[in-house]
Amino acid sequence: MEIRYLADPIRFQRMTTTELRQNLLVEKLFHTGELRLVYSEIDRAIVGAAVPSSEPLALSGSKELAADYFTERREIGIINIGAPGIVLVGEESFHLGNKEALYIGKGRHSIEFRSDSAQTPAEFYLLSYPAHQAYPTRKVTREQANRLDLGSDAECNKRTIFQYLRPGVLDTCQLVMGLTELAEGSVWNTMPPHTHERRTEIYMYFEMPENGIVFHFCGAPDTTRHIVMHNKQIVLSPSWSIHAGVGTARYTFIWGMGGENQEFNDMDGVDPTQIQ
Repeated sequence: MEIRYLADPIRFQRMTTTELRQNLLVEKLFHTGELRLVYSEIDRAIVGAAVPSSEPLALSGSKELAADYFTERREIGIINIGAPGIVLVGEESFHLGNKEALYIGKGRHSIEFRSDSAQTPAEFYLLSYPAHQAYPTRKVTREQANRLDLGSDAECNKRTIFQYLRPGVLDTCQLVMGLTELAEGSVWNTMPPHTHERRTEIYMYFEMPENGIVFHFCGAPDTTRHIVMHNKQIVLSPSWSIHAGVGTARYTFIWGMGGENQEFNDMDGVDPTQIQ
């Protein structure tokens, strides 16, 4: 498990491009046959990827968490972006197809990931936050998610939001998670941008065309920077930073939040004319 200590707004302004990428960007998380994790000090979030091949992959406790098992004091959200696979949680088995989600509540001792086929493995994206209460483990399909259709062709931001883990769909301690699909011809997400001091946000960009990139904008509204993102890369966004992006073609991204407030519309909007 890699540990990240994110920059404050002052240090952020002095960073080189390389330092910025080292601080906020998670470049290589999806590796066949491996389970990789990155721990962020901000809201104690953990992002991870499990890509099981011929052998299952187990998620266990670690020295970094000072826990006997991973969910001793944590909850987890999982979205499969690959081929079908199975998540074993204790004695329960959950089959996840592409873009299906699973919530795992606090207190589950054993978690294991498997692919239906070693040749075409599942790709499980994980997001975890500390939890104070145990809620039931539950699968959420795209049909069960709360759907929002936003944006327009004229603004190049026509998109569909699927809210998998949020109040009204299922109960969690602080984790909110879902994905956004851009329509063909649309390239902007989260514009106009916003911040929310009460929670961090983490983006994972995928379904990008070969050689496609996304320019992810971050930083305080009056001192913005950008990070060039490639397929299946993750950006860690502190609460004081905007998070918005524009790509060379359409793409999909998974967003996840944790903090003091679970309300999806809890945000401090930024007037685009004030961005610098």
